[in-house]
Amino acid sequence: MATTPAEVKKTTPPAPVVPDAWRSLRTEMDRLFDRFASGLGMPSVGRLFDGPPALRFESSFTMPAPAIDVTEDKDAYRLTAELPGMSENDIEVSVTESMLTVKGEKKQETEHKAKNYHVSERAYGSFERSFSLPDGVDANKIGADFAKGVLTITLPKKPEARVEPKKVEVKPG
Repeated sequence: MATTPAEVKKTTPPAPVVPDAWRSLRTEMDRLFDRFASGLGMPSVGRLFDGPPALRFESSFTMPAPAIDVTEDKDAYRLTAELPGMSENDIEVSVTESMLTVKGEKKQETEHKAKNYHVSERAYGSFERSFSLPDGVDANKIGADFAKGVLTITLPKKPEARVEPKKVEVKPG
């Protein structure tokens, strides 16, 4: 009986999947805050204000979307964003049905001329963030203020949505 060598194909084992440490940390922090909020009977911020991640790049010419702080008191929600180097003319805030959208575009041009050289630099970038409006917001009274590089959007609550917290007595054992 003749023996002919058979070619054995060797396969390489798949590369081990390395977890994305930052994504894992963010997921765990989101879960922690959601658990805390639900324990107090509050809706999670992620569910109230759905939107893209804070630092998402659209293209090579897009600036990162600014982080936006969300606060709530008995009368209103407030969204605050730091937008250094921008003016109120560079920012657009719009409301469509139950969606609030914040857009911005930054244009920066510098030019230096001297006897031996001429340097001209241009940078352009834009961002867009959208948020679902929570129930009880009076969309007709939403306002936006821009001062010293800080945008503050006020989302007033309708009178029926303004609920005073009720203190619950804790009894021993």
